[in-house]
Amino acid sequence: MHVLIISSSPRRKGNSDLLCDEFMRGAESVGHTAEKIFLRDKKIGYCTGCGVCYDKHICSQKDDMSEILEKLIAADVIVFASPIYFYTMCGQLKTLIDRCCARYTEITDKDFYYILTAADPENKAVDKAIVEFQGLLDCLENPTHKGTIRGVGAWNKGEIIPLPAMQEAFDMGKSI
Repeated sequence: MHVLIISSSPRRKGNSDLLCDEFMRGAESVGHTAEKIFLRDKKIGYCTGCGVCYDKHICSQKDDMSEILEKLIAADVIVFASPIYFYTMCGQLKTLIDRCCARYTEITDKDFYYILTAADPENKAVDKAIVEFQGLLDCLENPTHKGTIRGVGAWNKGEIIPLPAMQEAFDMGKSI
């Protein structure tokens, strides 16, 4: 299986990014191929609502999104990772999701996992982000939500390391 991990943390080696690395390590330990895209390194503009994609199934913007869309379409497993800001996913990931509009009908038969981190120690802190992800999955053909890692109680960079979410990320990656 080919696993595509979308890390939307604005901090390299931030808490959600560290969990991405553990998930990848778990997936690779059982023979899957895995690739992590760090959105901070990509140029992705906001959807402008121009409508070109409705007819031509291509986006009028020339940025890194076309390459990422190809990878989303080709992947067997997609992992979306986000720090939680104000009880929802970060803007970087929402921008990527909005830009899937041109080819979302080609993102079919995928397994999805979510990696979410929040300073709030309560598991419910990530619930609104999960609902937002479901909005995307509701538009796709035959998606399966396979699991969510709730890395709660971690604000400062690295605070996730001693928490159970690190082992959960490895184990979930390994279970694919």
